[in-house]
Amino acid sequence: MIKRVSILFVLFLSVSISMLAQEDSLRTHKLNEVEVKDKRLLDVNRLSETSGTNLWSGKKNEVINLGGTNANIAEKTGRQIFAKVPGVFVYDMDGSGNQMNISTRGLDPHRGWEFNIRRNGSMTNSDIYGYPASHYSIPMEAVDRIELVRGTGSLQYGAQFGGMLNYVTKAPDSTRAFGLESITSVGSYGLVTSYLAASGTIGKFQYATYYAKRVSKGYRKNSETEYDAQSVLLSYAPVQNLKFTAELSRSNYIYHIPGALTDAQFAQDPRQSTRSRNYFNPEIYVPSFRADWDLGKRTKITWLTSAVLGYRNSVMFDRPADVQDVIDPITNQYAARQVDIDNFNSYTSELRMLHSYTLRGLESKLVAGVQVFDNDLHRRQQGKGTTGSDFDLTLTDPVFGRDMHLKSNNVALFIENKFSITKALSVTPGLRYESGQSRMTGVISYYNDEDVPNTILHEFPLLGLNAQYVLKNGSLYAGWSQAYRPVIFKDIVPASVYDRADKNLKDAYGYNLEAGYRGNYKGLHWDIGMFHLQYNNRLGTQAMRDELDQFYLYRTNIGNSATTGAEIFTEYVAPLQRRVAFSAFTSTAFFNGRYTDAQIRSGENNVDVSGNKLESVPGVITRNGVTLRSALGSMSLLYSYVGETYADALNTVIPTANGAVGKVPGYGLLDFNSTIYIKQVTVRVNVNNITNKSYFTKRPSFYPGPGIWSSDGRSLVVSVGFKI
Repeated sequence: MIKRVSILFVLFLSVSISMLAQEDSLRTHKLNEVEVKDKRLLDVNRLSETSGTNLWSGKKNEVINLGGTNANIAEKTGRQIFAKVPGVFVYDMDGSGNQMNISTRGLDPHRGWEFNIRRNGSMTNSDIYGYPASHYSIPMEAVDRIELVRGTGSLQYGAQFGGMLNYVTKAPDSTRAFGLESITSVGSYGLVTSYLAASGTIGKFQYATYYAKRVSKGYRKNSETEYDAQSVLLSYAPVQNLKFTAELSRSNYIYHIPGALTDAQFAQDPRQSTRSRNYFNPEIYVPSFRADWDLGKRTKITWLTSAVLGYRNSVMFDRPADVQDVIDPITNQYAARQVDIDNFNSYTSELRMLHSYTLRGLESKLVAGVQVFDNDLHRRQQGKGTTGSDFDLTLTDPVFGRDMHLKSNNVALFIENKFSITKALSVTPGLRYESGQSRMTGVISYYNDEDVPNTILHEFPLLGLNAQYVLKNGSLYAGWSQAYRPVIFKDIVPASVYDRADKNLKDAYGYNLEAGYRGNYKGLHWDIGMFHLQYNNRLGTQAMRDELDQFYLYRTNIGNSATTGAEIFTEYVAPLQRRVAFSAFTSTAFFNGRYTDAQIRSGENNVDVSGNKLESVPGVITRNGVTLRSALGSMSLLYSYVGETYADALNTVIPTANGAVGKVPGYGLLDFNSTIYIKQVTVRVNVNNITNKSYFTKRPSFYPGPGIWSSDGRSLVVSVGFKI
């Protein structure tokens, strides 16, 4: 019902605005056509020192301009979109185009849950204290640029180790009352996408709205996807220095999960499926209200209140890859599937101020604010579903095996100040103070009721310091910032009757340390740096025995880890003729990610894994490409290589029979991307994985199931778009 209402609202708004536009056109004056020539040949740039109430001075960051890239945006191909961001690890397993699973600096890429993920500044992490993954799935056709600030952004935007990732949507058309954009894509494996957007400006009002739809049969058998998304943005500026913006966006998809493979099955046919009755369905709403107020030339205030509301639904035959899902000859039916439902109710309000002032004749800048969270994650798991084969959340027994709430509240105060020591040198110290708690209550069928409640306190003073020295052709930068990761739902829920959760679990904490040199000179652009990420109090499982000498699994803090590495980006742009240019780039990162002081379970014993490599952290990730641009369009060739990794902390080399652990081989991929401009029409042609390489990126330890998840083979996508 909500879905129908939201679609009707979008359509009604578009028609209403169109009628208003016709009326408004009687009062407008026709402007002479002006040709704007964009001299930028780079699709990756850096953030300005300040924008709005954000302070970026001295922080390592990237801005990806999607309008200037040839990447496959119809399917959100991460290795192409983030090609020029060194060290981005892309986890390809969640259905082509459904989610963006990325990380940097050796962190876990699962739905980007080590990042503070935002859309136009509004947080989209489903529940930062319960399930920090971002189930919200934005259509890339709607995105103007992606802003990525590394871990030293943790003081100002959230305490996450990964930093801040912000998807900025296309701004309303400011030149007319009604503008229309359409993008349609077709591709291999039954891919069809449609994106329709309308926007404009009417007096003091602006609006932007879109509707997106995507269907795909998928690369593997039983891997279909049906996706749709909508958004409405309305803004009103009653006076020049004050602006109000209200926005409502939604994403929803149903993904038919093909199941994990064993190594033998992957070698036989990576496109085969081991499951035909498994489905995943997140439906997410992100409403927000924002006020931007300029109090003179020196002071700006932003107040942003937003929410993440919706569901994460799944119905699955949840067994290892080597267990077949077949009809029982006795009952003549399949086994009952497991139904899991998460209901998200996450609310965030953030008040920020940026003030510029003069100190010793030089301009300094202060940013400060308060961020308030109130979240209630209702988790229902291990429901007994039907024996059917379609997407059906019906329960045959009304009682869930787990029915719990994790209620969290938190207040964070932050302040950073850029002090200009000289015209070239500046330092920016900062402080963030977090105070709150998460309280779990509910029922677990195999657990004593009195043992279920658990309360985790979050009490952290976090410090940071950034510095920048401006040179003639670039700048030196360095930063250190503390961060923490809250204990989340899965860390405190015992998985079975043999599991127990530590009542004194500690939040993971640590810091990011980075330094680099970025700049440009005569067509050469670079950003070269080093980093160290310290991650303490990692969560895991240890073997324990009770007072009766009974063995059990203990969820607790297992130890620490550290990742050190280098991030190298260089690009050279050479004009060949007046309207033709050639560019070549390399985006390469080297990692040394290891446990430094940790013990984990191996069988019924605990093993010291200090010195072992971290899971899913390769020694090298490198992406290299060349591009030829002209007034008629551009074409690019991209080569990506990711080194081998391990699936577990024990660094198991030989895979187990079910494929759950073992080495993940390195792989290299070749992509061809092109864009052609024909007046108001834009045509994209993407050939992904040209050599049809069979590969996989990770052996997950939990959702969507332990084992091998094949990534897509060769595919072709053609997109046609226009604006009027």
